[in-house]
Amino acid sequence: MYIVENYSVAVFFTIVTMLCWGSWANTQKLTTKDWRFETFYWDYVLGIVIMALIFAFTLGSNGEGGRSFLEDFKQADSKSFESALIGGVIFNAANILLVSAITIAGMSVAFPVGIGLALVIGVIVNYLDNPIGDKLLLFAGVALIALAILLNANAYRKMQGNNSVSSKGLALSVVAGVLMGYFYKYVAASMFADFNVPETGKLSPYTAVVVFSVGILISNFIFNTYLMIRPFEGKPVSYGQYFSGSFTNHLMGILGGMIWCVGMSFSIIASGKAGAAISYGLGQGATIVAAIWGIYIWKEFKNAPIGTNKILNIMLVCYLIGLGLIIAAR
Repeated sequence: MYIVENYSVAVFFTIVTMLCWGSWANTQKLTTKDWRFETFYWDYVLGIVIMALIFAFTLGSNGEGGRSFLEDFKQADSKSFESALIGGVIFNAANILLVSAITIAGMSVAFPVGIGLALVIGVIVNYLDNPIGDKLLLFAGVALIALAILLNANAYRKMQGNNSVSSKGLALSVVAGVLMGYFYKYVAASMFADFNVPETGKLSPYTAVVVFSVGILISNFIFNTYLMIRPFEGKPVSYGQYFSGSFTNHLMGILGGMIWCVGMSFSIIASGKAGAAISYGLGQGATIVAAIWGIYIWKEFKNAPIGTNKILNIMLVCYLIGLGLIIAAR
């Protein structure tokens, strides 16, 4: 299987992760207005599974290091499978709430609050499990990102003063962020620590992502079906509506899932050299990418009160400096 051998390449991989995780939600914006997020999300999950398998049978099955995907899958023990599956279930619960928040409040609110909170929790949790990197620089970066979250929440409150958005979007973003901060540790725990030295029963990063994606797919029959019956907003959605969707709408959902999974796979591959805390933390710089899309491309704050844009720009600067400190921590 392909293995990242140096930190510079690992950082490049996490930058790709940041771009993918911050951009996939644009595919939801590109669907028709009558295409509900609950139907979009089914295709999104299928895209994750498809991309995970593509990586497993290409990068995960070629090269001299580690174990090939099928060989690795056959020898894995139940504990490793269970850990990666749990990671998928937790992620899906968090992400489906995040997509709901995007629908209600927009990318420039849901991502900075939800993913920013996930970054803070995720870095702390993953560092405690695997303490790699200078903790002073690492947590200084996390502190700046926490400040950016507060700045974004302040900008959001200014929008609420104009009755532009619902507080439900902020609440969903917070719950999604708390859950999102814990999924990565379960995936990391399922893998052998040194990707060049496979451990019996443990998973390679490629196998872990496949099992993780299966956890997302299985749990989606519970989580998304429930939301189709009792949605956060709007009328209930039927499976008939999903199957009657246009080719373009289905394609956008699958593409969104594939883009996200490229980011997840690159983050997991990079974690072998960078450490789980740094790899996850840098990838969650996706918030900057998503906020830029929401603020400058989709104009989600165009009707905000005077001074809001200044707060948002300071928020982005805090994120950039925070991410720089996280990179320097290694």
